[in-house]
Amino acid sequence: MNTDIQNLFKDKVLNHPAGLFVLFFTEMWERFSFYGMRVLLVNFLTMAAIGYNPGWEWSAENATALFGTYAMLLYITPIIGGYIADKFTGYRWAVIIGSIIMTLGHASMAMETEFSLYLGLALLVIGTGFFKPTMTSIISEMYKENSEKKDGAYTIYYMGVNAGAFFGMMLCGYLAEKIGWAYGFGLAGVFMLFGTIQFWLSGKLFGNIGTKPSKVHEVELPQNINEESVPEREGDIATEKLNPFTLSDKILIIISSVLGLGYAFNDPISKIGGFDMFSTLQIGNFQGQYTAVLIGLGFFSVLVISRITRYTKVVRDRMIAFVIFAFFTVFFWLSFEQGASSLVLFARDNVDRLLSGNSAIAFNVINTLLTVIPLIIISWVLVLLWKKTYYKIPGSNIVLVLCFVVMWGLVGWMLNRDFNTVAYNVSFSAIEVPALDDDGKQKIDKKGNLVFTYKAVSENMQPTLNDKVVKRITSIAEPITLAVGDQLKMITKDNEGSSFGYLDDARLEEAIQNAKELKRDNDIVNGTVTEIKSNEVEITVSWFSILNSFFIIVFASFFSKWWESRYNPSAATKYALGLIIMAVGFGLLAFGSYGIVDGIKVSMIWLILAYLFHTLGELCLSPVGLSYVSKLVPARMIAFMFGMWYLAIAIGNKLAAVLGGQIENITKEYSLSTFFLIFTIVPAVAGLLIFMLNPILKKLMHGVK
Repeated sequence: MNTDIQNLFKDKVLNHPAGLFVLFFTEMWERFSFYGMRVLLVNFLTMAAIGYNPGWEWSAENATALFGTYAMLLYITPIIGGYIADKFTGYRWAVIIGSIIMTLGHASMAMETEFSLYLGLALLVIGTGFFKPTMTSIISEMYKENSEKKDGAYTIYYMGVNAGAFFGMMLCGYLAEKIGWAYGFGLAGVFMLFGTIQFWLSGKLFGNIGTKPSKVHEVELPQNINEESVPEREGDIATEKLNPFTLSDKILIIISSVLGLGYAFNDPISKIGGFDMFSTLQIGNFQGQYTAVLIGLGFFSVLVISRITRYTKVVRDRMIAFVIFAFFTVFFWLSFEQGASSLVLFARDNVDRLLSGNSAIAFNVINTLLTVIPLIIISWVLVLLWKKTYYKIPGSNIVLVLCFVVMWGLVGWMLNRDFNTVAYNVSFSAIEVPALDDDGKQKIDKKGNLVFTYKAVSENMQPTLNDKVVKRITSIAEPITLAVGDQLKMITKDNEGSSFGYLDDARLEEAIQNAKELKRDNDIVNGTVTEIKSNEVEITVSWFSILNSFFIIVFASFFSKWWESRYNPSAATKYALGLIIMAVGFGLLAFGSYGIVDGIKVSMIWLILAYLFHTLGELCLSPVGLSYVSKLVPARMIAFMFGMWYLAIAIGNKLAAVLGGQIENITKEYSLSTFFLIFTIVPAVAGLLIFMLNPILKKLMHGVK
């Protein structure tokens, strides 16, 4: 028996060792930082350079090219980081090293220069490589003598993941959008630093667990899957001949890896920097980098097929089933991960996020409950941990308390600001221009009215005699006191120029200075308060992203019980459900945005429903995929095939960003509804296909359920 494990189980919190909750909070702060930054990046890069909260005004295509490569690498570097932790550093030092590197990455991004952005993203990718694979490995080592409790441990651990994502997107997003981008990026770094320190100071609690490199690599099985749940199967180690990597296998791996990583780096470099390393492979209008990708996929396919054919029939069939599941995984993630790119831009520029009167009050109450109740529960867990471990790891507990003091302060400030925000109707001058279609004819809305666009008259603009200047009314919502007739300065808050923000003295000076540096009109608009309205709140763009974490917490237990019941569907059926349910979410967006013309915004209910269906789809498919890796693949091949599985997710993330970056081009050429229709049709067809493959997959799986 391991004495460190026995000691660890002496101090229990909620019937689990206190060390689990140290890991819970460490992962929570890491996910807080990761998702807090993630929800901001594309929004920041594409936001207009002149405005209330100026960004860098990149095109969506360029911003998502960079983000897609970042997201892709996040699933590749853990393969290397896990190897280093196993062989050299041990798990706990890998967590600390990864945390420190990620903290530096967040700090770099908060500086808001082009060099610091690229450096920050690189550091985050490297740090994640160390951090991501090692946390679950520590849990595995903790519970190797108490495997019956492992499922419950992972359930608690993944609640920390979702809690961190929830509060990270909410608070980093709110600070960034209301105060400034640097504050949002900086807050992510602050909590990453806190998480690093509290884990480092907790070492005494774990003894030697996770400190020494493993001589034998232990593959961590996913949540709800343990060693006992994977039955002995024909074709496992006892009966299956060895299948070592040949020289040709290694050459194919190197070639496909070089071409794949080459594309990942070339995509943003060619679009942002104008340097294309694959230009010689261009065929007509078909870009050279895509030719390189196809060649790389060809080599990789040869590798997979050649290796599979060397196994005996049962193992070969099961691995073919695994490859089919991995293939359809790509289609799921290329649609689901629109939440980090196109749906962020959609929420910012096309969704009506203003609520007034009773609607604003109702939202503030719901948002308060949504924020405060989970925070109370997590704070209660902290109190329990403090009682059990303060005398052993006082420093770690004090850092955790400091974290929560800051968190409660931010939540209180955010809620107080929203409850005290007042709406004002403000009149301003604008130039009215007919909105024309591709044939040069004026557009007509659903009610038969002519459609116009309006360009606000800035203080430096001189309208001509031919310009039709009209008075327009906009609503601004700020926690300030104004009176009817007050003159004020305001500036646009989105890239459509359809909403405005109040400029106080500091923001006014910043806007003037920013315009001088860019040698452009400052777009500052003079307005007059015409009416004081009731309460009003503008929901942040990032708020919608928290819905995924919220819905996971709400519905996860339902799906878990469903999978454990006699109505548990087959793997292919779960995949089909996941893909089709997610397609329904995009279908709702396509319907909600159908026929929308310039200046008209979409109701937020369609986006909320979309996130609901996307989350339900994720709960059907995401945990299932990982569990079948351990069930279908020969035991000694699990490490390699987990790597292949994460490669499929990496490809899905990159494709999601590439396709999401086309939202501006497709909307301009066709319509916003057409863009979402693409993500309705593709996963729906994929879902129907895998459902039809269900009988074939059952045969290939040879009894694995």
